[in-house]
Amino acid sequence: MFKRTRSTDDFAEEIKAHLELEADELQHEGMSKDEAQRKARLAFGNVATAQERFYLRNRVVWFDNLAHDIKFATRQLVKNPGFATTAIVVLALGIGVSVAIFSFVDAALLDPLPYTNPSELMSVNESSVESPRWPLSYPDYLDWQRLNRSFSSFDIYSDAGYILNTPSGVEPVQAERVSGGFFQTLGVHPMLGRDFHLGEDRPGGPNVLLLSYGTWLHRFGARRDAVGQTVDLDGRAFTIIGVLPREFSFAPSGNAEFWVPLNSFSNHEKMRTFYEFWGIARLRIGVSAQAALAEMNPIAKQLQRQYGITGLDLSASVVSLAKIITGDVRPILLTLLGGAILLLLIACVNVSSLVLVRSESRRREVAVRGALGATPARLVKQFVTEGLLLGLLGSLVGMMVAAGIMKLLGSLVPKDMASNMPFLGNVGLNAHTAAFAAGVAILAILLLAATPTLRLSFQKVREGMAEGDRGSGNRFWRRLGANLVVVELIVAVVLLTGAGLLGRSLYRLLHVPLGFEPNHLATMRVMAPDTVYKSDEQVIGLYREIVRRVSSLPGVKTAGLTSMLPVQCNCATDRIHFPGRPDHGEHNEVDERHVSPGYLPTLKAALIRGRLFTETDNVSHPRVAVINQTLARKYFPNEDPVGKRIANEESGRPSVWEIVGVVDDIREGALDVERWPAEYFPINQARQNEFNLVVRTSQDAGALLPVLVNTLHQIDSKIAISDETTMTEKIDATQAALLHRFSAWLVGGFAVMALVLSVIGLYGVIAYSVSQRTREIGVRMALGAQRRSVYALVMRQAGWLTGTGLAIGLLCSVGASLLIRNLLFGVQAWDALTLGFVAVLLGMASMAATFFPARRAASVNPVEALHAE
Repeated sequence: MFKRTRSTDDFAEEIKAHLELEADELQHEGMSKDEAQRKARLAFGNVATAQERFYLRNRVVWFDNLAHDIKFATRQLVKNPGFATTAIVVLALGIGVSVAIFSFVDAALLDPLPYTNPSELMSVNESSVESPRWPLSYPDYLDWQRLNRSFSSFDIYSDAGYILNTPSGVEPVQAERVSGGFFQTLGVHPMLGRDFHLGEDRPGGPNVLLLSYGTWLHRFGARRDAVGQTVDLDGRAFTIIGVLPREFSFAPSGNAEFWVPLNSFSNHEKMRTFYEFWGIARLRIGVSAQAALAEMNPIAKQLQRQYGITGLDLSASVVSLAKIITGDVRPILLTLLGGAILLLLIACVNVSSLVLVRSESRRREVAVRGALGATPARLVKQFVTEGLLLGLLGSLVGMMVAAGIMKLLGSLVPKDMASNMPFLGNVGLNAHTAAFAAGVAILAILLLAATPTLRLSFQKVREGMAEGDRGSGNRFWRRLGANLVVVELIVAVVLLTGAGLLGRSLYRLLHVPLGFEPNHLATMRVMAPDTVYKSDEQVIGLYREIVRRVSSLPGVKTAGLTSMLPVQCNCATDRIHFPGRPDHGEHNEVDERHVSPGYLPTLKAALIRGRLFTETDNVSHPRVAVINQTLARKYFPNEDPVGKRIANEESGRPSVWEIVGVVDDIREGALDVERWPAEYFPINQARQNEFNLVVRTSQDAGALLPVLVNTLHQIDSKIAISDETTMTEKIDATQAALLHRFSAWLVGGFAVMALVLSVIGLYGVIAYSVSQRTREIGVRMALGAQRRSVYALVMRQAGWLTGTGLAIGLLCSVGASLLIRNLLFGVQAWDALTLGFVAVLLGMASMAATFFPARRAASVNPVEALHAE
């Protein structure tokens, strides 16, 4: 029980004592000391063998050898820090990028939506030529719900904004109006309280609501007694009936805090031609999306004929909800994953090339170890262990790189866009990502271990041949490495070209003509409670007071109000026709904006003809309008539109407006779409309790935002203010700008990594080639070759590889650019400037990578080279 394990030193002392006793006995028998010691050793046998048997008797041999191999491999890496650092960094980049991108793919595409049987959920809407997904009107929804036989449930939802009254003041909050069965359709049940009851979503229903989990946590301290309390929204008391689960999210609703039943409607929302709501439905068992679409299309056509709807050729749209949520990012993520895996393979091949170059310097070591009795299997184990260690180190660093890339990519997505991407919350190192990372690490380890192992096998085959004949193995590696470098260069050219085109597109996008001066503009969203501002006189009075007080502030030049800021979207549209002209049901859709008299001058919009609005353009005077040049050219070609009339329907009543002015085109829609016809109406002639304040300043606009907010609260503390920002920041945060910027940065990052990897790969191939041709170079120099000719010899080889890669890469890049042409703006896929810049950049980088092996080759001492051979 208390027996002490004997050490090898103890055993060696015992052998020594035994040999000494045996020699003493032989000496007593008359032998000399030397003869007695010799006889004793002969009688005992091989001492080293006995010690080795003792050493191995309580050990697992393979594990012991592995420990020795790991120690030896560690010493090799420490002795070669340049090689170790380069190999680990390159491997970590490849693994980190691939794992990070896979985590996004896993979260967005592989994880199912967090609803009951998500494959049955469909997004059901109207469809038109202008838009494949067109919102539903409320009357159409009721008829679709009543007439269909394909869906077991059918509901609608719509964004809404409210003013939340709290003890500390008022603030705007985002909410979602939904029909009563919305959560039953999704298969979501409140974690506290109850869902909406039958009838609560009918006109005149009670003011009740459900809280999102985040709102319950942050506004109510996660108290269970929050259910039953009331909140003040727009001056009305809403009773909290439940709290939604923590894991619940619905991407189309963004950051909705409150979920309210759809039981009150404006005059517009009651119209069949007012399209405001989005549909969601659950398929009946056994019914496919195609069958549901085939049923809904005739229903849509029937309702159009029944109610005489003209100007819009509407049909139905039935699309999987998962596709709606992830449809925009699916092709981007899959493309990125393919690129990431390609970069991973390139990284592994590059590290293998570096290992191969390094193995050439270890040929003598391998030969000595073989001469001392090391079997090929034992040498292979050593190389496998070195590959294992290198792969593990690269994988560990790669996982840290992956975590950093995940965090970086997540931070690049703005908050507003992230709210529509709920899968971002699931991005991380989960079981799927860990399994993928393990597979990637195993692949890297196998490749790194196989490279020197195969090199060893080639060396064995050529054993006994002259060292001057490098053999087929070396030629094989040179050819394989050269081909791989060409592939790497092609990939680098394609990615660099894509990054260059996207970068130029982003620059062009951010410098498109806007039709106004965005600098020194401060903006904010203002919501006036309709319980306080009920009449036209009250609302118009508020407009004028805001403009008057803000305009008198130091640093403010002018101020104006608008129903919607420019450079946002071609939405809030109006269908117009022209009195006195034949109306054949044409769909004349234009952007509709309601603005104050000072708005267009604040933007510095150019007046082309006529006049702008004045304070007298109010409800007591004739209705007037200002149009942009696009509308004038399209509907009043070769004539002066001033004095002409346009007609529309306001709140279901026909209205006629006289055109009093024409302004230069202001870009109302996104940066990357064509300008639409636009009409501007006086805000004093159309009461709006929600509007935007635009202020032109003589100083930094951002610095004036707190003063503007304070001034508005001094006017009325019940006014809710949100989205305080400058116009330039607003433009930079638009979806078009963000998408182009994100794509440019992402592809640019891939391109830089591909450039680095291709340069490293070229260096590895050329360096290996130089190491194989040392004797040849020595002979050349011994016969009188100059250093410049050696430089030329090496650079010529690199030039052929670079030229081939560039030529093929430029052709492939044009084809690849055609695939991303939807992301390009103002730039052709075959842009000569971008292609030329990429060719020069990659050519210079390749030549720089070749310089160091060329200099090493030119520095070869002929005597030492021939002596070594």
